[in-house]
Amino acid sequence: MNATGFARPTLVRLLTSRRIPRLQPAMPLDIVVVMDPIASIRIAKDSTFAMLLEAQRRGHRLWYVVPGGLFLRGGEAVARMAPLSVRDDPAGWFELGEVAPMALGRGHVVLMRKDPPVDAEYIHDTQILGLAQRAGALVVNDPQGLRDYNEKLAALLFPECCPPTLVTRDPASLKAFVAEHRRTVLKPLDGMGGRSIFLVDHGEANSNVILETLTQGGTSLAMAQRFLPEISEGDKRILLVDGEPVDYCLARIPQGDEFRGNLAVGGRGEARPLSERDRWIAARVGPEMKRRGMVLVGLDVIGDYLTEVNVTSPTCIREIDAQFGLNISSGLFDAIEARAATAA
Repeated sequence: MNATGFARPTLVRLLTSRRIPRLQPAMPLDIVVVMDPIASIRIAKDSTFAMLLEAQRRGHRLWYVVPGGLFLRGGEAVARMAPLSVRDDPAGWFELGEVAPMALGRGHVVLMRKDPPVDAEYIHDTQILGLAQRAGALVVNDPQGLRDYNEKLAALLFPECCPPTLVTRDPASLKAFVAEHRRTVLKPLDGMGGRSIFLVDHGEANSNVILETLTQGGTSLAMAQRFLPEISEGDKRILLVDGEPVDYCLARIPQGDEFRGNLAVGGRGEARPLSERDRWIAARVGPEMKRRGMVLVGLDVIGDYLTEVNVTSPTCIREIDAQFGLNISSGLFDAIEARAATAA
């Protein structure tokens, strides 16, 4: 039980159910979204779009930062942005007003939803958003946390939740890890959507070239994890909203001869209730994510093991909403509004 009198799963269900009425915020907020080009998204699957629909439903003002539109003027964070309106219509899902520069600060909620890679330009944008935060803006997720949490390495902050894992630049050490565990998943630290992930068996003829390629000849870090055969049942995406798990996850199930479950490579998404082990993992990760200002986080869990902690632009809101009749963005905006009220 918590201070509201609800058990935690019940509370999260209330926060994420479409059918629960809610009070309108005392004052509308300026919701500023930094995202990939809005004209090219797939609205049926885009979590950022789900957030924008909910923000607009609540009466908040929407602003779209044009790609590359963050900059500094003196010590002031500024964005080139336009008023935005959205509708859930694949024939035309957005309208933009006139683009103009606007300083970011108090009264702004900035949704940092740009997809990886987390390259130098991404890091620079988070540094600009750090100055916006210092001027009073609420940035979701926290820009310092976005810099600190590599999505592969962040899982290892919770080693009790993870499968056997090695991160190194040394191809010989990675090869020894494969020999020990016999079947291993190898991946770069900066990939997304299943890109450049290899399944390697001990003694495989191509293992040397795979290791040389991943480590760029021993100069770049790569990750090795013991293969989890439970991947055939799905790579589960568990969403944390302000540290608390949504009651349902999306299991991304590999199709055909593909071992990866990522939706981007053809995996099938099936929403499911969380297991007790899923909740155990969420209970260990959630408090630290909340403490660091990670308001929306996606945990990747295969079988009983945490494999990644996604903080840049976690997805799967639309798919879970559609299959279980939820509105996960409602719970998210309850959390955002509460943080914004505290900061005001």
